[in-house]
Amino acid sequence: MASQLNRPLLSVSNLLLLVATIFLAILLWQLRGLLVTLMIAVVLAAAIAPIVNIAERLRFPRWLAVIGVYLTLVAGLTGVGLLVGPTLIAQIETLVRILPLYIDNLVGLVEQFALKLGITESEIEQFFDLQALTGWIIRSGQQLLVSSYDITTGILGGIFNLILAFLLSGYMVAGRENLISGLVNLFPQPWNDRLAEQVEPIARRMGGYIQGRVLVSAILSVAITIGLGILGLSEFALALGAIAGFTNLIPFLGPILGVIPALVVAISQGGWTFLWVLLLFIVVQNLETYVLDPLLVGSSVQVHPLYQLLAVLGGTQVLGILGAVIVPPWIAGASVLLENLYLRPKLLAEGKAIGKS
Repeated sequence: MASQLNRPLLSVSNLLLLVATIFLAILLWQLRGLLVTLMIAVVLAAAIAPIVNIAERLRFPRWLAVIGVYLTLVAGLTGVGLLVGPTLIAQIETLVRILPLYIDNLVGLVEQFALKLGITESEIEQFFDLQALTGWIIRSGQQLLVSSYDITTGILGGIFNLILAFLLSGYMVAGRENLISGLVNLFPQPWNDRLAEQVEPIARRMGGYIQGRVLVSAILSVAITIGLGILGLSEFALALGAIAGFTNLIPFLGPILGVIPALVVAISQGGWTFLWVLLLFIVVQNLETYVLDPLLVGSSVQVHPLYQLLAVLGGTQVLGILGAVIVPPWIAGASVLLENLYLRPKLLAEGKAIGKS
């Protein structure tokens, strides 16, 4: 008993483990920009690998398939950028410059409507301060952008990180076998074999998710751009369509974020334009929910919607808009490990125990 009381509560090995853990946490925090780049690269690799695998099955060498696929992607993105880039940038610049005026008009319209209902101006300011609400929305949007901006250390840093992630993803796809073998062999038997078996389902789930989301967002962006042009908002149709398509990459919250700028612009054009634009977005979102998502995304995520929402909110809190886009596919991939290495063995063990009893 006395020996147990005299035994130190913290052994040297535990102290060294604690110090190493703290040091590792600090190191990872300092390298968070690189970690984000690696996260993006893994998501890109998971999305592109199936195309490379198809080319490889057609008897192309893997290195040649990787080069061909990536050159095709670069050529396609460059062509789209040259085709719509100047117009898109010009519309976004105009929209950013004129949007505060549209917001002021919206505030004025709401105040006039409230006065018609018999609500005095003092009551409006007391219970519903539109100026404060508008300022909060603008500040929140700026904070989300600043979070992503800080992680990538500026615009040039962000562009460099995207290029680096693109190149790293190509290396991952080309040297997949050696890379996976080197990583899983860091673990002892039998975990190295178990983890090696999970690589393909993880890549399939992550890749299927991001492929579906990008394709759905591109279709919606084109549909919204055409629809807004038909409804008389051709001055900003391309910019508003691009914003709606990009925000649609974010599950749950993205469609709401995408519709707000279009409605703010539309209400300044008149009540009927506002209603038609609102109807357009309702139709497009229903098309996504009931047609495009089941066909193109399907059940690739296989994660409860609540956990997906928490992934979006957590990613946004830590990494800004960038986190809302890249964290959900990582959660989808992690769910494969949880299912195959814990939940299914647990259910099998419980079933065997019940059978023996």
